[in-house]
Amino acid sequence: MINDNRDEPNIKFNPRRVDPREVETNKLLASISYLGLLCLVPLFLKKSSPYVQFHAKQGLVLLIAEIIVSFVNIIPFFGVIVWGFASLLFFIISVVAFVKTWKGNSWEIPIVSEYAKKIELD
Repeated sequence: MINDNRDEPNIKFNPRRVDPREVETNKLLASISYLGLLCLVPLFLKKSSPYVQFHAKQGLVLLIAEIIVSFVNIIPFFGVIVWGFASLLFFIISVVAFVKTWKGNSWEIPIVSEYAKKIELD
């Protein structure tokens, strides 16, 4: 359920009930949430939009996961292989999420969305 009260930034977002006007207005900002460090721009710029916050938080979780996996790269041979596959997976997820968001769809990325829902920003 979308709450029109713009004074409350921590509005719960239901991807199945999205206001089409909000999607059309904010899909650019929501899309850049999946471009690595750029997830911080919509995260702090559009605190009043549950649609943007949903995607920005998922982008933030993806970014954190990418950073964690990058440390595996220091392990000789095995770490490089794991890092390579994980990087490819993160890239594919980011591209798919970017395209879906650009088209106005909301995709709850498995596992990522569960962690994203736990992020509370004030």
